Amino acid sequence: MSEESLPGARAEDALPEYAERVLDVAERIPPGRVMTYGDVAEWLEAGGPRQVGRVMALYGGAVPWWRVVRSDGALLPGHELRALDHYRAEGTPLKEASRAAEGHLPRLDMKRARWDGGEDADGHT
Repeated sequence: MSEESLPGARAEDALPEYAERVLDVAERIPPGRVMTYGDVAEWLEAGGPRQVGRVMALYGGAVPWWRVVRSDGALLPGHELRALDHYRAEGTPLKEASRAAEGHLPRLDMKRARWDGGEDADGHT
């Protein structure tokens, strides 16, 4: 499956059905918590990390995009400082960067920040 072929996508839709589902999950992630691209795809039982990433890149600006992240906890390239502001405001667990780390930017503490969709997961699709 290519990145462009989103499950449930139809040409006449303003927003593909799969994109709506991904964005709905992003909106459900509580402040201070995150899900990986793969977690979202697994939760939806459709697509994969690349498809979720594509949806977030195209349509994610209207939802808390900073809560859908890479599995390694690295901040989204090009949006690191904006994301970091959100993480700090929400109290998202971070691992401070070592002096040797490129850019000295922290990473997400995935063990503590990752949300499994358990609490407040009403309407799980």
